[in-house]
Amino acid sequence: MNVIETHGLTKRYRRKTAVDGLSMTVAAGDIYGFVGKNGSGKSTTMKMIAGLARPTSGEIVLFGDPEGAGATPQGFSRIGALIESPGVIPNLSARDNVVTKALALGMTHAGAVADDLLALVGLDPSDRRRVKAYSLGMKQRLGLALALVGAPDLLLLDEPFNGLDPEATRAMRLVLVRLNHEQGVTIMISSHVLDQLDRVATRFGVISSGRLTAEFTDEELHKRCGSSVRVRLAEPERGLALLEQALPAAAFRAEPDGALVVTGASLDEVSAACFSAGIEVRELVQQERDIEEYFVELMEAGEKGGGAR
Repeated sequence: MNVIETHGLTKRYRRKTAVDGLSMTVAAGDIYGFVGKNGSGKSTTMKMIAGLARPTSGEIVLFGDPEGAGATPQGFSRIGALIESPGVIPNLSARDNVVTKALALGMTHAGAVADDLLALVGLDPSDRRRVKAYSLGMKQRLGLALALVGAPDLLLLDEPFNGLDPEATRAMRLVLVRLNHEQGVTIMISSHVLDQLDRVATRFGVISSGRLTAEFTDEELHKRCGSSVRVRLAEPERGLALLEQALPAAAFRAEPDGALVVTGASLDEVSAACFSAGIEVRELVQQERDIEEYFVELMEAGEKGGGAR
């Protein structure tokens, strides 16, 4: 089942189109990494999914219900959200903030709920300081605890790693994976911290200028950014023909300088094929495609109205 589906989702603010005909899917059990530059439409999309902004046009289907059960108080109660900045009461303690939300949702044992959630995100329930004295990172943790009140089935997190030091980032990452694996929570995360997102996401969506440029799984991402072999030959045309015969399962791409990039074959296999065919090799090196570079390529292609592979 898809927890989120959008069809032609559009949001306009006067003359500005923030989200432009976006169609995406987030399946149950996904940790969906939503990637895009600042101003690309990530936060606006998440606000519409959470019911915090009304679409100009298009459709949102939540929890597989085409009748729009998600767009009801009951449906929204299944969603926890931390979008843009944590919605906290600055003159209360972290525990009182969580207790206040739990009581507003009609939960019994609100104090116990608050203690458990604060401990889960790495905050001390006995800390009586007012939240206005918290660092940005501590507020981010509190925002996650607030989003988890009511045990939501879907968690929407907008830049959750902002303001966190490396240790806190790792702790946040582990909490999200634990929620996903142990409690089956579907999570949608927007972030520009790609190295952290790559460690948790199972699927990715790339948004550029309000439009979805690509969707792919973690496995597909690593295949696209996996190892390749760069080889420059003394006789490129003849060498390419011989290599295609020797390595039928491999793919070949010509570079502007005349070198070949070979995927689907190891360095040793390419070297052995060249030696067996008597091909003179002038350069032979294994290379990895940078994941961040690949995402930037997809985003820039979206801005130009094209696609990337």
